[in-house]
Amino acid sequence: MSAEAVQPQPVTIAVIDDHDVVHAGIEAWCADAEPEISLLASFTTPDDFLLWHDRHDGAVDVVLLDLQIEGNRPDFDTLATLCGSGHRVIVYSHLTADEVILTCLDLGAVTYLTKSEGKRHLIEAIQAAHSTTPYVGPRMGKALLNDNTLGRIRLSEREKEVLIAWFQTESKELVGQRLYIAPTTVRTHLQRARAKYASIGRPAPTKSALLARAIEDGILSLNDL
Repeated sequence: MSAEAVQPQPVTIAVIDDHDVVHAGIEAWCADAEPEISLLASFTTPDDFLLWHDRHDGAVDVVLLDLQIEGNRPDFDTLATLCGSGHRVIVYSHLTADEVILTCLDLGAVTYLTKSEGKRHLIEAIQAAHSTTPYVGPRMGKALLNDNTLGRIRLSEREKEVLIAWFQTESKELVGQRLYIAPTTVRTHLQRARAKYASIGRPAPTKSALLARAIEDGILSLNDL
């Protein structure tokens, strides 16, 4: 008798947004997603999420964050806090400025989506955030292209540190131990580096391909390995 096929585990998400219609819309869009996406909790403020998270650590796989709650300025501090704690954060905002998008990526967001980009992009971004596959939506891709010239990549210093440590070790867990960050945070930095390369037409889907790109761009040399 053949073994039963392993069913993919649902992706659990939390949404932080101050508009009820956004919560309802995301839940409706995710209801028929395959693999399953489960909206585990909804919050109108980041503080509400953080209080809940203290009692439910590890309960959600992906956090969707509205960057501008109650008309305030973009809340980069909250984004930095969430990413620094190891959360895989998708910024889901109506803001479209390149500077805002690039700042969010530098702070650790795995993906930036604008609310006008629609259901398909949101579903694919959530599923990608729970995997090793980078996802670049149209507006994020445009911002990344505008931030680079002649196919050169602009990685943050932390992304470079993670890449170098990953090439010098055998696992994300060892990278985390060396840099004093969680393995999930390591994974986030690697995913974002891949997304940046993919956005400028230089995809690096494997570790060896990413190493080749890093050597091409002078991030490290063979002597560093």
